Amino acid sequence: MSDYDLYYWSVPFRGQFVRAALAFAGKSWTEQGDDAIAALMDGPVADMPVPFMGPPLLIDRQTGFAVAQMPAILLYLGETLDLLPATPALRALTIKVVNDANDVIDELTLDGGRQMWTPERWRDFVPRLQKWASFWEETGRRHGLQADAGFLLGSDSPQIADIVTATLWSTMADRFPAIGVIVADAAPMTMALTRRVACLPPLAELAARARADYGDVYCGGEIEASLRKVVAD
Repeated sequence: MSDYDLYYWSVPFRGQFVRAALAFAGKSWTEQGDDAIAALMDGPVADMPVPFMGPPLLIDRQTGFAVAQMPAILLYLGETLDLLPATPALRALTIKVVNDANDVIDELTLDGGRQMWTPERWRDFVPRLQKWASFWEETGRRHGLQADAGFLLGSDSPQIADIVTATLWSTMADRFPAIGVIVADAAPMTMALTRRVACLPPLAELAARARADYGDVYCGGEIEASLRKVVAD
């Protein structure tokens, strides 16, 4: 039996951070699938494992505990899988990194497709994306990150902040190489960290599985189509 049940759409978007943490920790999970997610979302709140508006949603099968919202899930996994730093300051900074990653993908998809990308919108957004990337670069600089060594918050081994960083930028750069170039120019140490962590066997295997399962898809739908058009242009 799997260690967890994961409810997330069949794309390597927000739920990929949860998959990455589980894969890195050597945990197994069962993907419940799009139909099961839709059924839960459309059903009574009283029947939900935890009240939620949309996935990801994770159920720990050992304890029965259910939690939704990507940052909350990663906090739970960090606590229970020993993937958080020891000090309160660095733990708080870890959660900031997770929330920043959540904000980046929200902005990249214009809040889940409330609008579509146009060339003008994309041109105006690129400096903001560069600024976002610089947050990681400066955070790493303040904690001893170097281009060829170290982890984001100075830990001896990858933790949640590193896993989230690698998943955010590697998935994005893999699906949109032009975005990878933008981020690498703005945050070279961050991209070096991303490559190192993403190449670790559990995360490399997860990325290969995502490519096999989802192909080129990133977030899906009309918003991805509009993003691909402006990035290609």
